[in-house]
Amino acid sequence: MIQKLLNSGLHWREKEFKRNEFLKMAGSTDTDIYFIENGSIRIYMMDENEERIIRFGYTGNIIVSLDSFLSGKPSGFYMQAIKKTTVRVAPQKDFYQFIQSGEENLKFWNRILEDLVLQQIEREKDLLINSPRERFNRVLKRSPKLFQEVPNKYIANYLRMSPETLSRLKKS
Repeated sequence: MIQKLLNSGLHWREKEFKRNEFLKMAGSTDTDIYFIENGSIRIYMMDENEERIIRFGYTGNIIVSLDSFLSGKPSGFYMQAIKKTTVRVAPQKDFYQFIQSGEENLKFWNRILEDLVLQQIEREKDLLINSPRERFNRVLKRSPKLFQEVPNKYIANYLRMSPETLSRLKKS
């Protein structure tokens, strides 16, 4: 279905981001939708000068600053390339025209939203679990590709543990 979206006639523009370059800064409004052709992105917020990673996107994923996309208001999230990343970008207006042009397209968007809600529920569960080992195992089972695409220091932040704890868990 993602291939259908990419070949749908939507006006996708290709954009390349260098390592550590921002797709979006906190406090800005971003109503674009992104398809990651290659590379990886982290989405995070700042909490008292500390980064809190909430989500990753990597090759083959669709990402969006969902709060800003849906509301048209500024978001508190940063979107940053972890490594050199190439994305296809489509504006919200064009995307909405696409999803309104057919029932299958609307179902596709609903599946994306349902997946995001389910991912958010899993993320909330992860944050409520005290055991670092259990958090690690849950994420490894759910997203094994994450450990190939994203450096350990970011995964450790996402899992709310030190890089050393993550390293020990990966070895055991």
